[in-house]
Amino acid sequence: MIPTVRPLRPLLAAALLAGATACSASSAASGSTVEVVVGYQSKTINTVTAGTLLRARGYLEQRLAEAGKQSGKTYKVTWQDYDSGAPITAQMLADKIDIGSMGDYPLLINGSRAQEAGGPGTRLVSITGYNLLGALNSVVVPTGSPAHTLADLKGKRVSTSVGSAADGTLVQALRRLGVKDEEIQKQNQQPAVGASALKAGGVDALAQFVAWPGAVVFAGDGRLLYDGAALGRPTLHGVVIRQKYGAEHPEVVQAFLRAQDDATRYLNEKPLPAAAQVAEATGLPAEVVYLYNGPNGIATFATPLRPELLEALRQDVPFLKSVGVLKALDVERFLDPSYLAKAALPEVPAARITGTDAVCGKPVEDPKLAGELWYQGEESTRPAADPVCLLRAVKAGGGKLRAAYVPDAATGTRWFADQDHWVRDGAKLLPFTTEDGAAAYLAVHPGTEKLTYQQALAAA
Repeated sequence: MIPTVRPLRPLLAAALLAGATACSASSAASGSTVEVVVGYQSKTINTVTAGTLLRARGYLEQRLAEAGKQSGKTYKVTWQDYDSGAPITAQMLADKIDIGSMGDYPLLINGSRAQEAGGPGTRLVSITGYNLLGALNSVVVPTGSPAHTLADLKGKRVSTSVGSAADGTLVQALRRLGVKDEEIQKQNQQPAVGASALKAGGVDALAQFVAWPGAVVFAGDGRLLYDGAALGRPTLHGVVIRQKYGAEHPEVVQAFLRAQDDATRYLNEKPLPAAAQVAEATGLPAEVVYLYNGPNGIATFATPLRPELLEALRQDVPFLKSVGVLKALDVERFLDPSYLAKAALPEVPAARITGTDAVCGKPVEDPKLAGELWYQGEESTRPAADPVCLLRAVKAGGGKLRAAYVPDAATGTRWFADQDHWVRDGAKLLPFTTEDGAAAYLAVHPGTEKLTYQQALAAA
């Protein structure tokens, strides 16, 4: 059974209380007890395999219990929940967090500030989730906004978290359009504050990382203006450790990576129950969690430090220096694949939509076309072979539809079908996450026609 989503539990309050009383293992270990303090971002669902889902499943505690049988020690885990990566870095520099997870830009800032402080510093040891085109960061505007493209935000109030990957996506995308960072009224806000400000009319746009754009759109408070995939730059989240702690307690880091592997396998093998658990723990709608974390989702979950991801980090350093949020960083010193190598973890296959399309009567094979329909009360989703088949399935009915997911025809970004911009090109019905994306296709394909979602349903 899929668990019923309950309101947000007071995780943050409990985490802050724990943070006020907890010390790191290196300073608080007494006798045979070793403490490990883990900093995570429960609502940044691209890190759930090193945070929310990992905690909910109890994998770390299980792996540490196994380690204790070998070491003769007892391990105590303290979890601290934050809205972004910056406070995790601050706590790591104060030796109060031992292992943390955060996005690419905060990771690089973490490494830079730790190196600047002297000593062993911090190390990036694994990846949680990533998107090779950058679709984990997006910009949303109110549903009635007059903005049609990102360039329309010139002179407008935009909420973002300065120093985050979402902020970087915003700045770089605007630069491509000839809009300077100072030509927008940037509001430096935490994601939840920005989302509330957007709904209340306090800002004109929200530039944020997962899962905030999807949550705003699903709630009916906004629409997607810019899909980060249009930037074409990989974005990722990962796990960073204090190297001093890792040197003193390598068995803890190994246990953490094995536990992260457990969570990654569970998410990829049982994506719907995993989404429900994350939703229950965070208060986010399960439909939004599944949008990002489901099969063919916006995020791919795997632990290896893939070469293309590491290269993306190297290329991010000059940009972060240019905007003044990073002074210097020895990237090669910051990257440490040795912990994963010692863990010797087999590769985890990414989750993919499979099965047979019941409406069109054909196998679901191409991930660039495949979609899903999630009906109320059903313990599994229904696969759709392509966008036309998905629309036909929606028309056919079969219960109360919780969500229908379909990939963008150009970028592959998975989005809500009823929030997409549709284009008819002969017999094809093509979904696009943004108005900009649909307009680009229409401009180079004569004879095509833009449709609303309802028109696309009628045409299917």
